[in-house]
Amino acid sequence: MSTESTGLPLEGVRVIEFTHMVMGPTCGMILADLGAEVIKIEPPGGDKTRTLPGLGIGFFRSFNRNKKSVVLDIHTEEGLATARELIGQCDVLLENFRPGLMDKLGLGSEALRALFPRLIYISHKGFLPGPYENRLALDEVVQNMAGLTYMTGPVGRPLRAGTSVNDIMGGMFGAIGVLAALRERERTGQGQEIQSALFENCALLASQHMQQYLMTGEVPPPFPSRISAWSVYDTFTVAAGEQLFIGAVSDKQFLSLCEVIGRPDLARDPALATNAQRVAVRPDLLKKLGETLRHLDLETLCTQLQAAGLPYAKVVRPDQLVHDEHLIASGGLVPMGTEDGGETQTVLLPLLMGGRRPGVRSPLPAIGEHTEEVLGRLTPASV
Repeated sequence: MSTESTGLPLEGVRVIEFTHMVMGPTCGMILADLGAEVIKIEPPGGDKTRTLPGLGIGFFRSFNRNKKSVVLDIHTEEGLATARELIGQCDVLLENFRPGLMDKLGLGSEALRALFPRLIYISHKGFLPGPYENRLALDEVVQNMAGLTYMTGPVGRPLRAGTSVNDIMGGMFGAIGVLAALRERERTGQGQEIQSALFENCALLASQHMQQYLMTGEVPPPFPSRISAWSVYDTFTVAAGEQLFIGAVSDKQFLSLCEVIGRPDLARDPALATNAQRVAVRPDLLKKLGETLRHLDLETLCTQLQAAGLPYAKVVRPDQLVHDEHLIASGGLVPMGTEDGGETQTVLLPLLMGGRRPGVRSPLPAIGEHTEEVLGRLTPASV
C-alpha cells in the first residue's frame, strides 16, 4: 500500500500501470486524480505515445497526469523480475496491450494472482471473451462495428465521432471496476481480474437505438436523417455565417422563441399550436425560422435566448474551449507542469467532491523520473 498523503479517497492505494495510448492511461489517470499512487511503467526510451504526431500529439499530456514514471525493460529477465517484485507491492495492475502479450511475458492475470491473491488486475481490451476476442481493435473499428458511425453520419456516409469516445469511456469503466473490486476485497480479502472492452462500451452507447428497434421493429435512421421528437431542435446559421443550436421542446418554449426573434405571426398560427403539429411541418417551419435567424447577431441572440430561458449553444471549437469562462471559473481547466519544464492547461475530471475538484498534484513526469525513487523501495536482491 502507498503511504503518500493525498487527502483524497484513494489515498493508500498503489497502482502499477502497463499502458499506452488512451484507454489504459485514462483509467490510471482517474485513479491517480482520486488519490492513488499510480506508477507508470515505460520502456527504455519512454512510452511512444509521448511523441505521437498529428491528432495523437495531445494523448500523453491529456491522460497521464499525477503519475510516476519508472523505466523497465520487461522483455529482459532482470526487468521482468523487478516488475514482479514491484507488482507484489501494489494493489492494482492496469494493462492494455494486445491480446496474449502479458501472458507471454508471465505477467498475465492468472500467473500474477496465483502469486499475489489480493491483486486486482484490470485489462483494457478491444472485446470481452467471445468470437471477436483475439481481434485487434481501435476506437474507429468498434465505432463501425457497434453502430456509432452509422448513427452519426448522414445516410450512406458513416462518420467517426470526433474524439476517442470508446477509449476514454473504456478507461472510465475500467476505473469503475477497480473501485468496485477494492470494495469487494475489503469483504473477501481477495483480488480479481477485471476486463473493460471497446466494443462492449460502444454497444452501450448504441443501446438506446437498439432498444428503439426492439420496441418499434423499425431500423433507427442516422442522426442527421432522424425523425425529430421536437419541431425546433437544430443548428441554424445566423449573421456573419456564425452557427447556433437552438432547442424549443415545449409549446411555451416555442412561443418564447417566436417572441425573441420577432415572429409573432408564427406564434399566432393555429397550425403551429402544438409540438405534434409543428413536427408535421418541420422542414417548412425550420426554413421560416432560418430566414429570420440569418439576419440576427449571434451575441445579441444568445443574450436574449438566455434571458428567455431557452436552450441554445454556439458551435465551439476545441481551441475556443481553452478560453471558456465557465470551464475556467468552475476550476475544470487548470495549469499543469509539463515533462519539458513548461506549462500547459489540462481538463480535470468532471467531478466536484466535497466542494473540491480532484486536481493536479504534480507535473507530468519525465521519462523514468521516478525510477530510482520507486525501485529504491524494493529489496536489494530484486533490483
